[in-house]
Amino acid sequence: MDLSIIIVNYKSAALILDCIQSIIQQTTAISYEIIVVDNDSQDNSEQVILQQYPQVRWLQMGYNAGFSRGNNAGLRIAHGDMLLLLNPDTIVLDHALDGCVSRFRASDYAACAVQLLNPDGSPQITGNYFMKGGLNHLLPLPYWGGFLRWLGYALQTKVPNVRVAETEQVVDWINGAYLMVKKSTVEKAGLMDEDFFLYAEETEWCSRIKKVGQLVVYGDLHVIHLQGESANAAFETNDKGYYDLYSRKGFQLMLSNHLRVRKQYGVLWFFILLFNYTFAVPVAFICSFIANAARLRNPFKLWPKTGQLAGNVGRLWAMAPTIIRNKPHFYKVL
Repeated sequence: MDLSIIIVNYKSAALILDCIQSIIQQTTAISYEIIVVDNDSQDNSEQVILQQYPQVRWLQMGYNAGFSRGNNAGLRIAHGDMLLLLNPDTIVLDHALDGCVSRFRASDYAACAVQLLNPDGSPQITGNYFMKGGLNHLLPLPYWGGFLRWLGYALQTKVPNVRVAETEQVVDWINGAYLMVKKSTVEKAGLMDEDFFLYAEETEWCSRIKKVGQLVVYGDLHVIHLQGESANAAFETNDKGYYDLYSRKGFQLMLSNHLRVRKQYGVLWFFILLFNYTFAVPVAFICSFIANAARLRNPFKLWPKTGQLAGNVGRLWAMAPTIIRNKPHFYKVL
């Protein structure tokens, strides 16, 4: 078996049907299996998918286990020499799996990806570089994050991501929507960290994979990614991207990012990140008041939203002792 494709499902049957159809149509040169791991969708996903694609291996978790635990369950039963974590909301284009497996097998790389595209064909960030202490997680913060972004450009710091990859672009970590590893890599780096429920788990995993070998994005191979569709099903939201710090989904994002920084960089950097988030709350209250007043708008217009940010930061402080101890714990917001 050349490739095991692992897809974690949570109420995403329609997306998975389109994904599998694209895999079958666009993959003809390699042997592969498709493993769907269901996170207790409690719907007709199994019936719908297996009725149309009976060759799929179905694994029921029995609870909403999240991304790491779901993928680990698939990795444990996979037969392929190469293992692909693939989001349900992806569409394979132009024999991308055939080309990826062929090149990856012949290389010394430990992990690889292809260039992700938005539905309109525009490039989507696929490969990324580590910033010391995870300081890039500060950029979504209102006002304070904007100032830090301006400061970073002024100081000509390295951009933390690659929007359009070259034919072979070596990176530090790869978007979890499409992440292919060799079985030998997993044997050395270990499985994904099961403390994570959702977000940042692939970043932490790639930090360990990077100790085994280089990671690469094949920029001339393409897969469409409907960004955020599968995650939004879990949180019952339509938000796109990773700039929502105000909702339940936003708290999961903040929690996972701080957890990743604690695991990868240690307690000091965890507190640097947390203190910046805390400082950003009064900054947001003050700056939003001034900005709206200067435009002759209601100066308190954004305070309810900023209050939601403050609530999430408060909950993050409540979780800080558990994160600092770094003992096994399932950081699940749902």
